[in-house]
Amino acid sequence: HVQLVESGGGSVQAGGSLRLSCVVSRGPISIAYMSWFRQVPGKEREAVAAISGGGVTGYADSVKGRFTISRDKGKDQLFLQMNNMTPEDTAMYYCASTTRIGVWTKASIYEYWGQGTQVTVS
Repeated sequence: HVQLVESGGGSVQAGGSLRLSCVVSRGPISIAYMSWFRQVPGKEREAVAAISGGGVTGYADSVKGRFTISRDKGKDQLFLQMNNMTPEDTAMYYCASTTRIGVWTKASIYEYWGQGTQVTVS
């Protein structure tokens, strides 16, 4: 079955940077979107950034200009470079992928999810 495994989370001071990685195992050949979501306790999962199968990227307004999503297709890896981080970026970050076409910010269209990696900004 498909597996997504995130890494790279941790603690950082405000203004600092982190780079998240997601390795995909046994993934489908054709992907519509690969994305990063985040969630804090008591709140809904929030879309952060996505990259389409064709390489088009999208970002939540709250991270535009600070976060960059990228993908290494050959290695089936997804990345999220996070710069100029703020305490509001503190959350569990999840990697997700889907073969379904839809609105990339909707968590319901994603078929595959990782277990998450915690990011804390103080």
